[in-house]
Amino acid sequence: MIRVLLADDQALIRAGFRALLEAEDDLEVVGEAADGRQAVDRAAELVPDIVLLDIQMPVMDGIEATRLIAADPRLDGVRVVILTNFGLDEYVFNALRAGAAGFMLKDSDPADLLHGIQVVARGDALLSPTITRRLIDQFVARPSVSLPPGRLGQLTDREREIVSLVGLGMSNEEIAAHLVVSPFTAKTHVSRAMVKLGARDRAQLVVLAYESGLVTPRG
Repeated sequence: MIRVLLADDQALIRAGFRALLEAEDDLEVVGEAADGRQAVDRAAELVPDIVLLDIQMPVMDGIEATRLIAADPRLDGVRVVILTNFGLDEYVFNALRAGAAGFMLKDSDPADLLHGIQVVARGDALLSPTITRRLIDQFVARPSVSLPPGRLGQLTDREREIVSLVGLGMSNEEIAAHLVVSPFTAKTHVSRAMVKLGARDRAQLVVLAYESGLVTPRG
């Protein structure tokens, strides 16, 4: 059972998401929040698997709420999915940098939302290759944070290659096919790279891949 916390300042939107999610056998809505501060508090109280978090909310916006949730060691297993009406804007990238596992548009097809929750729950980033390239082209080309070069030195050559492929938005299965290794081997390399670079999840690994210069926007 995947436990979900809904955070949106509009009650009607929360009700719609709740109805959609609770119609699924493997999803449970464990709570709701009407602003960013409530989202942080409810996440700490309920420790859900997924927080569906609106990026623009009163009291505290989704970016700051994401940062606080991601920084809380008690919530290490909680994954934040940003909900937005605005598509690929700088707010979204800042949310990924703050620790979000991915993002979705509020007008996404319901089936896509349900699939996205499953993707994030199993530990993958909710970033398709197309979305990743567009996002990187627009914002990571002008990073505000740089990764110390020494941290890349901790990676083996294979791990650097793996991080590059993650940066292009590839899943473990796609990486395995590209490198002709098993999905388990690909997952192991990804996990080790995340630990060495201090990345919370695959979404942050994507950000680090570009901010470090390991992958370039046109590369």
